[in-house]
Amino acid sequence: MGRFYRYKLPPWCRHWLFVIEKCTLPILIFQIIRTLLFPTTFDVFLLGILVGLLIAFQLEWI
Repeated sequence: MGRFYRYKLPPWCRHWLFVIEKCTLPILIFQIIRTLLFPTTFDVFLLGILVGLLIAFQLEWI
């Protein structure tokens, strides 16, 4: 099977993928500040997911 190619997706799905890609960095910055001020297990877990998502978008895995 070939590599995942985001432009083969339906237009509505591709639109939401671009929206999520653009919103990830501001949410990540907010989550870093929140985790530094009020660290909980959930915040650290959510921060890890957001960092992984941002890395996946930057390396074009998604």
